Amino acid sequence: QVQLVESGGGLVQAGGSLRLSCAASGSIVSINNMGWYRQAPGKPRELVATITRDGSTNYAAPVSGRFTISRDNAKNTVYLQMNSLKPEDTAVYYCNADVFSRAPGIILRNYWGQGTQVTVSS
Repeated sequence: QVQLVESGGGLVQAGGSLRLSCAASGSIVSINNMGWYRQAPGKPRELVATITRDGSTNYAAPVSGRFTISRDNAKNTVYLQMNSLKPEDTAVYYCNADVFSRAPGIILRNYWGQGTQVTVSS
């Protein structure tokens, strides 16, 4: 089994910064795409950013230029550096990953973390 555990959320004033981390653990062989999504109250979950294993990135328009996604393949960890935060960035942020794991045999599955709350005050 594979688990994704996020950390780094919290309360910050508008204009501030936070860094989220998501560590994957379990019977991992390798991880392909990793990403961050967010869900604000009353709204559907939306893409924030994704990163491939070789480091190619993609950002949603509302966060482009303010957020940076990165990963450490040796640690099976993905990060989200969030700068110039706005009240509209307030949401639960979820980590997502496509993981090859031993189950037995090697299988590819998509996993979600439990989420971490980010609150930006005005």
